[in-house]
Amino acid sequence: MKIGLYGFLFTMWVLIIVGGGILVKIVGPFSISGSGDFNLLFTSILKAIIAIIFVIIWILVLSKLKNWVFKKEIKS
Repeated sequence: MKIGLYGFLFTMWVLIIVGGGILVKIVGPFSISGSGDFNLLFTSILKAIIAIIFVIIWILVLSKLKNWVFKKEIKS
């Protein structure tokens, strides 16, 4: 059981680090122009929405992985 649990924890941390890197590298430099005084506000809102979507996706992936690991451990 320990190998499956440690594998899950390792994968969880890899996904967290990769997700943070993707957000910083891709979403960080993103900006919207042409909306006057609201450029910063629109850009911040869009970045926040993208970050929230990424977090939801990562939670779903980790949930599926957790279910797979523990179902596998229960069968053996």
